[in-house]
Amino acid sequence: MFRYKNIPAPLQGALLVVLATFGFSVMNLLVRIAAEELPLFEVTFFRNFFAFVFMLPWMHKIGFKELKTTRLKLHFLRSVVGISAMLVWFASVSWLPMAQAVALNFTVPLFATIGAALILKEDVKLRRWGATIMGFVGVLVIVRPGFGDFSPLLFLPVLAALLMAGSVMLVKTLTKTDSSSVTVFYTTIFMTLLSLLPAIFVWEWPSANIWYAVIGLGILGALSNLLITKALSIADASAVMPFDYARLPFMALMAFLVFGEIPDIWTWIGGGIIATSAIYIAQREASIRKKADAQLSSRNTVKPASNAPQGTL
Repeated sequence: MFRYKNIPAPLQGALLVVLATFGFSVMNLLVRIAAEELPLFEVTFFRNFFAFVFMLPWMHKIGFKELKTTRLKLHFLRSVVGISAMLVWFASVSWLPMAQAVALNFTVPLFATIGAALILKEDVKLRRWGATIMGFVGVLVIVRPGFGDFSPLLFLPVLAALLMAGSVMLVKTLTKTDSSSVTVFYTTIFMTLLSLLPAIFVWEWPSANIWYAVIGLGILGALSNLLITKALSIADASAVMPFDYARLPFMALMAFLVFGEIPDIWTWIGGGIIATSAIYIAQREASIRKKADAQLSSRNTVKPASNAPQGTL
């Protein structure tokens, strides 16, 4: 009999990531549908509010007493960057061909590499810089500035990627002192409140059909994030995160079936270049991290002193 627990951990993680990317793709589809009737500020609020409601039982199970922090300001800053990224991303999938937006958003690891070098002062070697440059060549393949069908709106998903990379760097800083549960808790609360403020000024009550969309996108967003978190807890990121790039075929298929969108050949070529560069960067980071952990482990190994009596206490 087939049992999920009998599957090797890396394959379990990969399956969870594929499920998460499918969930995110459906969420993006619901964002486009909701944005046809509601202002983007309101769609963003509903995404966060229903995600918060969905996660309340999980927060209660952990225990609110365990969700304390001494870095409230940094959590707030991370939420400001996160809500900005979400708003720009929702504009991207609402106003651009969806597969094109997804392909350009693959640049998150490229910006994260630049930020790691310039802000976090990480030592980024030549090969990672080369992969980063190659990734931006992929962006140029998709955007094709100077050609007749160029639109400045194509830079929206790139801006969203830049903001997402900033959010990733802030999370790296926060997780040095706070658990991932604490980070998720405060981010969810702050992003709900931050998205409510502008939504109030443009508020329109959704129609009956749109209620299904806004509730669904909130739940799918939260559930997909939890699936990614679970995948990373059971398998190495370098083994499972390449499957995140299944977003492009998923999104292309859904956009074709629902909106009749057909990605051009440049979207596939450019998206492939960006994804390949990002996967290489992830593999290099994992390799460097493993070497650093091995060196740290060997340094912390305590050897008995040469003049100590052996085999006695």
